Amino acid sequence: MSLKKYLGIGAGALALAAFPAFSQTADETFGTTVSEEGAIKVPENYQENMVFIGTWGIKGGEEDKIAGFHNVFTSHDVVEYFKKTGEFPDGAVLVKELMGATSGRKTTGDVAWAGEIDGWFVMVKDKTGRFPGNPLWGNGWGWSYYGADDPVNTISTNFRSDCLGCHIPARQTDWIFMEGYPVLKKEE
Repeated sequence: MSLKKYLGIGAGALALAAFPAFSQTADETFGTTVSEEGAIKVPENYQENMVFIGTWGIKGGEEDKIAGFHNVFTSHDVVEYFKKTGEFPDGAVLVKELMGATSGRKTTGDVAWAGEIDGWFVMVKDKTGRFPGNPLWGNGWGWSYYGADDPVNTISTNFRSDCLGCHIPARQTDWIFMEGYPVLKKEE
């Protein structure tokens, strides 16, 4: 099944404004990707409209086998802003696409390749604390996880219990594991 068919594609490039040349303001992001109540959704057309910034290979089962891939996307404007400032702008959206892995032997040796989408993690930067009573918002971000069968309704109930535990080692880098995103290296 194609990803477009699976996601029910509609409109929606995500870009954020921190400089006048940017195409969308943070306030607009908080109206398209985030509802007034703070519900986050998986951005439509993210693979076509966002920039791929890195992949994590996830080991599982047998020690030398890749069990899955985590592909990460954000908008072009977020990449440019981060390279200039070293931080994420208010309203930055990060989409981590979780994919299963298939492996086998090819002429190049033992290899693994991406399979079907298993789900998504979506984070939205919130520098102003817009949703103080919402348990999916805190530490400067909105946090949500979605299963592959429902990219609209999050499975997450509380970022502290559902998300933060995995991100504790990245607390010094705004809760993001930066080593996986060489495209974000700050301009010298």
